[in-house]
Amino acid sequence: MDRHTFAAEHLRLLRLERDAEIAEAERLLRVRSDAELQARGTTLLRLEVADLEPGFGGRLHVVLRPSRGELPAHRFGPGDVVALRASRDEPPLCSGVFVRGRGDQLVVAIDDDEVDLPSLVRMDQLATDVTFRRLDSALRGLQRERKGDEAKYLDALFGEREATFAARPETAAIAWFDPALDPSQRDAVAHALRAEHVALIHGPPGTGKTTAVVELVRQCVARGERVLACAPSNVAVDNLAERLLRAGLRVVRLGHPARVSAAVRDVSLASLVADAPEQKVLRDVKREVDAGLRRVHRAKSRQDRWAARNEVRALRAELRQLEAAITKGLVDGAEVVLATNVGAASELLAERPFDRVVIDEAAQALEAACWIPIPLGRRVVLAGDHRQLPPTIQSEQAAAGGLACTLFERLMESAQGPAIGRMLTLQYRMHERIQGWSAQRLYDGRLTAAPAVRSHLLTDLPEVTANDWTTEPLCFVDTAGCSHDESAGDDDGSKSNAGEAELVVRIVTALRDAGVPGSAIAVITPYNAQVQLLRARLGGEPDLEIGTVDGLQGREKEAVVVSLVRSNEHGEVGFLAELRRLNVALTRARRHLTVVGDSATLAHHKDLCQLVEHLQQHARYRSAFELGNA
Repeated sequence: MDRHTFAAEHLRLLRLERDAEIAEAERLLRVRSDAELQARGTTLLRLEVADLEPGFGGRLHVVLRPSRGELPAHRFGPGDVVALRASRDEPPLCSGVFVRGRGDQLVVAIDDDEVDLPSLVRMDQLATDVTFRRLDSALRGLQRERKGDEAKYLDALFGEREATFAARPETAAIAWFDPALDPSQRDAVAHALRAEHVALIHGPPGTGKTTAVVELVRQCVARGERVLACAPSNVAVDNLAERLLRAGLRVVRLGHPARVSAAVRDVSLASLVADAPEQKVLRDVKREVDAGLRRVHRAKSRQDRWAARNEVRALRAELRQLEAAITKGLVDGAEVVLATNVGAASELLAERPFDRVVIDEAAQALEAACWIPIPLGRRVVLAGDHRQLPPTIQSEQAAAGGLACTLFERLMESAQGPAIGRMLTLQYRMHERIQGWSAQRLYDGRLTAAPAVRSHLLTDLPEVTANDWTTEPLCFVDTAGCSHDESAGDDDGSKSNAGEAELVVRIVTALRDAGVPGSAIAVITPYNAQVQLLRARLGGEPDLEIGTVDGLQGREKEAVVVSLVRSNEHGEVGFLAELRRLNVALTRARRHLTVVGDSATLAHHKDLCQLVEHLQQHARYRSAFELGNA
């Protein structure tokens, strides 16, 4: 498919996805009561507008507190897009970004400086259209005619032209910044450095993909290249920024300050602007803005509010002018600029091209999102693993039409995949028995466990004693024949399994009794309803992490217990059949993995049957009946 056809088709798929997101948000507001929405953690009611204050980058922050009682549990986290409303039935007064929540105080960076907020508001999670507007623009950009090297670059990414590489130097001739790189990492980095158009670094779980990406960026900078480094999520961008910062590179992190982690906030654009030599002038203007905002908030009459708002508007225009001049200098002077794929749509990046664009976690990014940063460079390197979870797509029709297929996966599976891609083959996370099924089924048996982790166990950790679980790297608790049937957990189709939950509690208790810290354990399950049930049963373990597969991707723990949930007489396995989801679940553990599931149900699916056979052969097998009576 040429890029013109691709762009037209993906524009159609994106509209389907956008419609599905809007429909789901409207459905929840229509069918759920306020109490149910608040119980789901996606709405907070009767919040008092306690204060207005200037935030990073001159943005307006609204401070909210519960008008009575304590703030209920919620799912809002830094970076979430929210809407503030006067009531359920009214349109949003404004949208914004959740900055932080401490105790009973919430802070939201709002988009409209001039909104007149009432004393009480509600806050709802919001599906924003900003991302879709930027994706739409990127795809339309693909349809523009290109000439010369720019056309060759884009054509290579669509298989219309062979991707080329410079003459191959000996990897031994490269002065490596990280001497601990293994041969597969060195080969991948050297291959990427030779790419004239595109190269792929395929990093299975635990193989040090980000380590290889950091080495690649350092090598590029040493050659005098200017690099744009991106990833689909703020967490992934911040992780990369932190590693590059430790390596001593001069980096600038773009993005809304509310979405930047504390670890790299000092190199965020907003912080660098605030620390610029011109900071005294900026500080004086900000102080005047702060005073003006307070006058707006406390004005007694509409006329006074109007006058104060005009004053703030003029001051903020001056502030933006000063910051724009400082900002351009900072971005132009950086060796590496970092942003999310969508954040790369910033006008700051449009004026000066980059020598190389590097996209980490590319197998989790919508292809359309990758087309925001890619045209900003002369060549691109994508790093990821298409055998792990793809981006989440709400519209089944859009997913089936190809929206779920990432650029990384498309290139890896194309005819030129073997020529442009290199796979990392030494993993540094898992005991070799934990990696076994994934290595054979999804990575062609090419993965090898590094000597340091090949046989490590929980009992090698300080103060962990030996028991039936801590001395085994891999266990399978089989619930077949034990009447641990699944049940419908909620009306959104999620599932739960009370019998499995009880088994998980026993296993976690045994691990804790042996001295394994709660912070070193994770419980993973594919179903939200099971997550809620397990959190209720294990609420006394505050350090224990309990979550879905999606939430643990890219993470690791010393011990992991996986609850598969599905157990029924029809052999229905739901999205357990998605092997990439299963792969993530089974590769988070370092020293111990227990899988809890019903072999009789799993046996109805070919790939899951093979997993059961693998576990029966390589894991310590225990019947749930035996465990329940132990």
